[in-house]
Amino acid sequence: MIKFIDPDHPFYRPLWIRLLIVAFCAVWTAVEFYGGQTMWGTIFLVVTAYAGAALLVFYRPKEPDGKEAGTPEEPK
Repeated sequence: MIKFIDPDHPFYRPLWIRLLIVAFCAVWTAVEFYGGQTMWGTIFLVVTAYAGAALLVFYRPKEPDGKEAGTPEEPK
């Protein structure tokens, strides 16, 4: 499945990177609306909402060794 943003990629693990991406999208949305480009402003508003949801609201980092967070370890 192709994802627009792959939140499982290690690049998105630091919070500051995720916040910077969403903030950049939001600023660009404001620039487009300020310039009178309502179509591009709407497109970037949707991109900002998607990035915010994927990177901030629904973001669940995977464990570095590939295990899901919250799954119990198998006894050895």
